[in-house]
Amino acid sequence: MGYVTTTDGVDIFYKDWGPRDAPVIFFHHGWPLSADDWDAQMMFFLAEGYRVIAHDRRGHGRSSQVWDGHDMDHYADDVAAVVQHLGVQGAVHVGHSTGGGEVIHYVARHDEDNVAKAVLISAVPPLMVKTDANPDGLDQSVFDDFQAQVATNRAQFYYDVPAGPFYGYNRDGADPSEAVIWNWWRQGMMGGAKAHYDGIVAFSQTDFTEDLKSATLPVLVMHGEDDQVVPFEIAGKKSAELAPNATLKTYPGAPHGLPTTHADAVNADLLAFIRD
Repeated sequence: MGYVTTTDGVDIFYKDWGPRDAPVIFFHHGWPLSADDWDAQMMFFLAEGYRVIAHDRRGHGRSSQVWDGHDMDHYADDVAAVVQHLGVQGAVHVGHSTGGGEVIHYVARHDEDNVAKAVLISAVPPLMVKTDANPDGLDQSVFDDFQAQVATNRAQFYYDVPAGPFYGYNRDGADPSEAVIWNWWRQGMMGGAKAHYDGIVAFSQTDFTEDLKSATLPVLVMHGEDDQVVPFEIAGKKSAELAPNATLKTYPGAPHGLPTTHADAVNADLLAFIRD
């Protein structure tokens, strides 16, 4: 574990576990979480002989709580700073939710030759918000409400999200885990409110269409069919259609928090894709 300082003076926290000469998997977390959200994947792939890396996005987790730079360009450049600092080449980059947008934008903005494969899990691309060109997107009011709750009482909001739609705990027959809910809350409250407030714009209004179209490397799109946060029909389905070398894997009845609720299936499918 350590820090790298970006060109604009932001300290980015990262975890780097495993043999230095092992193949690398780089994990990108969702909003408003941290690298800790990848525990189930990092421990699994470490045991499989991989080197696993994950960072806390600027303003999140243990990284600097700066007030600015909370946009996809800065997110991608921060990833590049970690990659360059650690000297990792040919990594597989895996992103969940906002992290999936970060992955595909990093691939497009930086040298794609340094990325072996990309994985988008319950990811926000191509575009979440409804526009004239994207009539199937979610109403702007959804994201305005997110920002209002972050600005006024994010402690309550950060309980309600994981206790409800994030893990599908609001569905009939669900068996909510208070430990999982509070771990989500813990990660969220570690970060800065300003970063999380601005991050809502970044994940909802960034159009990743051209990033996806230009990604010629192998891309695995994984999405729960009952994702209430980033609906499959407007996200995973469209992303798999746009990326020229994409494979789509769906999970019937699965929620947005797929890497936690379906960790065994996700890990097995990731391993098969990486080894292929």
